[in-house]
Amino acid sequence: MKAARDYPILTVTAKGTRWLESGHPWVYDSDVAREPDESECENGALVDVVSEKGKYLGTGFLSRLSKLRVRIVSRNANDRFDENFWRRRVRYAWDYRKAVMDGQTGCCRLIFGEADQLPGLTVDRFSDILVTQILSLGMEQRKPLLFRLLVEELEKRGARPRAIYERNDVAIREMEGMEQGKGFVAMEGLETELSGHVEICENGVYYDVDYMEGQKTGFFLDQKYNRQAVARLAKGRRVLDCFTHTGAFALNAAKGGAAQVTAVDISPSAIALCKANAARNGIEGMEFLVADVFALLEELGGQKKSPYDFIILDPPAFTKSAATARSAFRGYKEINRRAMSLLPRGGYLATCSCSHFMKDEMFRLMLHEASFDAGRTLRQIEVRQQAPDHPILLDVPETDYLKFYLFQVI
Repeated sequence: MKAARDYPILTVTAKGTRWLESGHPWVYDSDVAREPDESECENGALVDVVSEKGKYLGTGFLSRLSKLRVRIVSRNANDRFDENFWRRRVRYAWDYRKAVMDGQTGCCRLIFGEADQLPGLTVDRFSDILVTQILSLGMEQRKPLLFRLLVEELEKRGARPRAIYERNDVAIREMEGMEQGKGFVAMEGLETELSGHVEICENGVYYDVDYMEGQKTGFFLDQKYNRQAVARLAKGRRVLDCFTHTGAFALNAAKGGAAQVTAVDISPSAIALCKANAARNGIEGMEFLVADVFALLEELGGQKKSPYDFIILDPPAFTKSAATARSAFRGYKEINRRAMSLLPRGGYLATCSCSHFMKDEMFRLMLHEASFDAGRTLRQIEVRQQAPDHPILLDVPETDYLKFYLFQVI
């Protein structure tokens, strides 16, 4: 097996060198000075990345069709990319979750791409189902080995999966020359004829996860501890959960002792799922609305007395690129202004953004402007991020995407 320094060479510019030396794991196509031709290595192969002075910077997956020309896998020139190397990466990812998730590994993000040094690979664990998504060609080519190692390492820890389901139905795969698709992984000992639904328990709340047709991989695990923070504040309050989706914030608020909970979503299927999850947990008395949240907040704001004293805003990403960040700013500002205007003095607001491109400083500026326009002063209670099973690398801003704020309106 070759050592990392023996792979085909890709040379980066001085700018690319500085970028890699800062700790970032991507080489952009614009920073490539020279790359190996097709006779030297196939697309998706491992290449050694060096500076124009020949300094070794790391080894990663080559992707000739992508703007992300190389995704770094290791910066250790002595690493050998054999089965033991990949097994260690899988084992480290599991051991990390066991350490940081308070025992809640029955449903968690098991692998978070670059943050687990497995670039382009996402694995979510929903009870005995693993749901995967692959966004890099190099990882796609190695998935038979990686999936086998996942099963073996989990089995050693008494957590063998029943099935692996791929959710590769995302357009970004085409930028790496891969097809979209989804389906069960055929592997000895794994099942391939299942309903596509599995029950999970998070924070003592049970959910039905539709991992075949649900958004992303079927359930948003990154808000796990933010839901606990909402539950702690909800007791005795009248709660409006906007963009409820599966009802997770609403159900946590109800479990936390809220006097009233209303769950709102524009999607009838989301509301149907929320109702089913409430029944699954024996929660009665919740109100469910199929409505446009912007219009609903405006309508409620016209009432003489606010029907709610705790509003939760968990919208989908309003921007998926830097180019649309300013437009997203206006959307976030408007919805937060309407919520702040609706809340009585002493009321509570939970608000968040799941877009990496809505930077925290921009989000805070939006909150300042929204509160000024609403004639409200915000007292900050907590600032939170994604759960630690979605780890943040300080040198990789793309891994830091979820902003979650809790305020009291005074």
